[in-house]
Amino acid sequence: MSIRLYSKGGAGEVTGSRHYLETGNSTIQIDCGAFQGRRKEAEEKNRSITLDTANIDAVVLTHAHFDHSGMLPLLPKGGYRGNIYATPASRDLASLIMLDSAKIQARDIEYLSKKAKRDGKEFDGTALYDEKDALQAVDQFVTISYHRPILISPEVQLTLYDAGHILGSSLAVMDIKTDGAGSTNGDGLRIAFSGDLGRKNKPIIRDPEPIPDPDYLVMESTYGDRLHQDTDDALKKLEEIVSSTARKGGKVIIPAFAVERTQELIYHLHLLTDRGKIPEIPIFIDSPMATNATAIFRVHPECYDKETHEAFIQHHRNPFGFNNLHYTASVAESKEINNLKGPAIIISADGMCEAGRIRHHLANNIQDPDNCILVVGYMAAHTLGRRIVERQKQVKIFNETYNLRARVEKINAFSAHADYSEIRDYITRMDLDRLKKVFLVHGEEQPQKHLKRVLLEAGVKAVESIAYGESYRLA
Repeated sequence: MSIRLYSKGGAGEVTGSRHYLETGNSTIQIDCGAFQGRRKEAEEKNRSITLDTANIDAVVLTHAHFDHSGMLPLLPKGGYRGNIYATPASRDLASLIMLDSAKIQARDIEYLSKKAKRDGKEFDGTALYDEKDALQAVDQFVTISYHRPILISPEVQLTLYDAGHILGSSLAVMDIKTDGAGSTNGDGLRIAFSGDLGRKNKPIIRDPEPIPDPDYLVMESTYGDRLHQDTDDALKKLEEIVSSTARKGGKVIIPAFAVERTQELIYHLHLLTDRGKIPEIPIFIDSPMATNATAIFRVHPECYDKETHEAFIQHHRNPFGFNNLHYTASVAESKEINNLKGPAIIISADGMCEAGRIRHHLANNIQDPDNCILVVGYMAAHTLGRRIVERQKQVKIFNETYNLRARVEKINAFSAHADYSEIRDYITRMDLDRLKKVFLVHGEEQPQKHLKRVLLEAGVKAVESIAYGESYRLA
């Protein structure tokens, strides 16, 4: 039996994850993500996606982030009628994300059409997919809980393990029946896909759990050359940023992804407020998707860790709701925040500042030195978020130039991705005699080079970065 691996996204870059495992009898697709980054470049890349739906036998979704789930509706649109396997929480979050994307695309097409008409031009653009396609994708989900093996093709058994990245995230372990050739133990070949690997001691969700020892591991490498801050130090820094900004009467503007990062921030701010560590100032969650995602978090307590149960659930308290917290729904409510006098915290999407309401809040607050822009996640190259992190003196928002006078701070500890030390520790607990090779995906060139060196020094036999479209024979 010939078994090979290749990637059509998330190879040599951080977004757009789309990997394939071919067994000779079946083709399994792992994730179907959208590219994120500069709007024009991301749009071009997403429009160039082609899916060989006639030859896909099963699809596995490791988790619901847009760069892993955002292009799933292209599968049914292209004729795929098979199953999409995921955890229940991933299904619910992916449903929200896909439908939101479809609505945004529809609005964009309507705007561009009207603009072309006003300019006396023809416009023939179409959305990548619509709500019907997204709903069809949701209808094709088959949900499986962690540790529940299921045959997804005659020779491939899938088992999901908690990746500790976001609610419902999973490592996908595939046991392939073979004739014994190519496997260390002679009873088949085991290939594991990390999706995005999380971190220990994160709030709300459980730690990444160990998996059965694989023959091959496909591992993300987002932070392959970085170490995160200690969580306790990060909370002290968050406390200092909020308190010092509030004393000046300023606002803390936090660009945050609607899924996971926003909920984690709410959790931390709730605890800091309860403990009297930060002043009681208004906290606005200005993102309809974040509001809806938080509702999904509430209905999946089976994914919570022990600490969350002890701190909130046992006492019948809502970890995502307290007196200072306000969820805005309408555009009018969002605009009212800009008229607010005095200190406040504003958490808004998009996490890389390329879309969403966050751009309006940045435009209104970026030139005031009393304010603080707090970056709590990865910013891809060439995005507005990256330019702010780099503290460029001037940035463009809505094609207008703004002077960056606000304080800019970054807290790495809130990242949901493991750093290179955490990835090394996770992998070296595996049977390195059995592990033939680690394939690196979902990372830029420099982080992958560094992580490769770290893993080889730790005793991993072989490490290779997957190149876009290149095929790797496993057996």
